[in-house]
Formats: sequence, structure tokens, C-alpha cells
Amino acid sequence: MRTPAGTECRYYFEDYFRGRERRECRLLPAASAHEWRPELCGRCPVPRILLANACPNLVLAAGVRTTWLGLGRRMEITARCRKSGDAVREPEIGCGQCHLEFEKMRLGPDSHP
Repeated sequence: MRTPAGTECRYYFEDYFRGRERRECRLLPAASAHEWRPELCGRCPVPRILLANACPNLVLAAGVRTTWLGLGRRMEITARCRKSGDAVREPEIGCGQCHLEFEKMRLGPDSHP
């Protein structure tokens, strides 16, 4: 769905049916969902990550982080690889282990890189 910032994000949801005005980020846990505001979508890295990395093993988690002296807020994203269980430092690129398996499947069982 298109965010208020104009980017596509599968975790953003809005509902205006029959007078409702509900907007939410479904990536956030329920405990921190009350801190989210639509303005946070403008600088959120999730749409960029989803566009750059389509690995099915990438699992994202989010939170709202208050910046210096509580004057601002931003989305804080962490990523893990479902297959290896490791934290992913650069979610746009991935863990690197899954890419090797995809390359082997593409080349076939008899070829050697």
C-alpha cells in the first residue's frame, strides 16, 4: 500500500471505509504501535529495504526510537535471517549465505562456481 510519504510498503495499512480513519504500521509490535505516526513513513528505511532485497528469509522488526532529548522520533529497523538465525547488518544486501544457495540453484547441481 502507498504510504503518506508516497512509497510502497507492505506493512503500511490505512482504512477509511465508512468514516473510519485508521492508519497503522503493521511491522511494529502492539506495545509500541501507539508511538507511531504517519509522518515517520517519510524517513523509514523499510520500503527501500523491501525494494532492494526480496529474500524470503529476511525478517524485519521495527520500533519507534526517540531521538535526542525526546525532540524527534524515527523508525529503528533490525533484520534477521530466518535460515541462519544471524542478525543482518545491511538488510538491503542480506546475510550473504542465502545468496549462495540461490546461485547454486540457478546454475544447477553439476556446475561449480
